[in-house]
Amino acid sequence: MKCPFCGHLETQVVETRVSEDADFIRRRRQCGHCEKRFTTYERPEVSFPAVVKKDGRRVDYMPEKLRASFALALRKRPVSTEQVDAAIERIEEKLLNLGNREVAANRLGEMVMRELKKLDKVAYVRFASVYRSFEDIDEFRALVDEVQR
Repeated sequence: MKCPFCGHLETQVVETRVSEDADFIRRRRQCGHCEKRFTTYERPEVSFPAVVKKDGRRVDYMPEKLRASFALALRKRPVSTEQVDAAIERIEEKLLNLGNREVAANRLGEMVMRELKKLDKVAYVRFASVYRSFEDIDEFRALVDEVQR
């Protein structure tokens, strides 16, 4: 690791600690040349697959868009932030486990619908009615009937 003070390339790790939530490792280092100390943080780098839209465009996966979709569907519903976080983690884990470089937007939408169905039936119906672009009340009624079963 390059020293931020003098640019020397040889540094020594003096102390290593894992963060409280185990998301990163904190290392205290000392330069072999100027002997100054500095801290580095190591996090695992994960790359999610690109999302392929209906029109063929490819966009980066954005967790904030996923969170916004959940927030909109769950607006004024009795679902905790922890439950939403857990649902998003499950979706992200599935995306990473696919091992693909791309995922179709509709597949991602289906994952969201499955998680919403487990969390809150009203939120599921809200999301599905917009996601599936219902044309008439019969499609909406069929979805509600499906949820009631």
